[in-house]
Amino acid sequence: MPDELLHRAREGDREAFAALVEPHRGELQVHCYRMLGSLQDAEDALQETLLSAWIGLSGFEERSSVRTWLYRIATNRCLNALRSTSRRPVPAVPLPVPAPEPSRSGEVLWLQPYPDVLLEGLPDQLPGPEARYESREAISLAFITAVQLLPPNQRAVLLLRDVLGYRASETAELLGLTEAAVNSALARARATMDAKATDRSPVHGVHGGTDERALTDRFVEAFTAQDVDALVALMTSDAWVRMPPLPFEYQGTEAAHRFFTALAGHRRQIAAMVPVGANRQPAWGEYLRDPVTGGLHLIGVLVIGIAGDRIDEITHFETSVAPYFGLPRTLAES
Repeated sequence: MPDELLHRAREGDREAFAALVEPHRGELQVHCYRMLGSLQDAEDALQETLLSAWIGLSGFEERSSVRTWLYRIATNRCLNALRSTSRRPVPAVPLPVPAPEPSRSGEVLWLQPYPDVLLEGLPDQLPGPEARYESREAISLAFITAVQLLPPNQRAVLLLRDVLGYRASETAELLGLTEAAVNSALARARATMDAKATDRSPVHGVHGGTDERALTDRFVEAFTAQDVDALVALMTSDAWVRMPPLPFEYQGTEAAHRFFTALAGHRRQIAAMVPVGANRQPAWGEYLRDPVTGGLHLIGVLVIGIAGDRIDEITHFETSVAPYFGLPRTLAES
């Protein structure tokens, strides 16, 4: 069947081409997201990939699978995007209070969460034998954030080798590099990732279960009540609080306590938190009650990371990502 679809697609059959590439669409978008850190940018890169594949189908020499050929195109589309333009400043809604002194200014201000619904039903493509990261770990916000700090070539090599499991020789062919260059880039990328693992939240995924549900229930209760002491008590001593595209980042319970205390005095109490899933981590849409209409309006999407029995990362995203999660801007009074 793939051979027949390929033949028909080469004859100009767009439906055959769509059927040929559709099984790979979801995983290609995830790959572009890992490369770019933004779901919006990943969607754009995916569309460019599919257009390039359609236009260049006659040049596909079948020395690799269609899947690998598409990964070659997608990776190079992402590399072009990274090299041709610098990330533009993203407009950000300012905090309602002067920002407390941050632990540092964040570097990945374009970061967006990835809806779990887009991860459902992906083909069960086991990574190659060279892979070092499990699929859940490699979609976590901590991993995506750390990857964004790698130079483009190192980023591509790390993802192809350690996430997708391509061999060094295959990666070299995909990227048009020598095998020695691939091995050198991979060594540098791994060293950076190892260093960032001690500097940032641990690179890990979140696993469900009764204990996790109990922890998230306590988190929602403390967060909606603006009980800063209870909230901070749920956090690890080196937990991070982030708000891309705002640059302020806070690490540790003392810094987090100052931040949430400053907000609590100037922000109305969260009226509802609608659970969603992002990056295989617990996440919610945050809603405030309108004091005039009584209705609820969305103020952002919150994603947490969990390490053991504590929260080690709280990331607030602005409402621009809401449509990806099916979150309405307003909810009726409840």
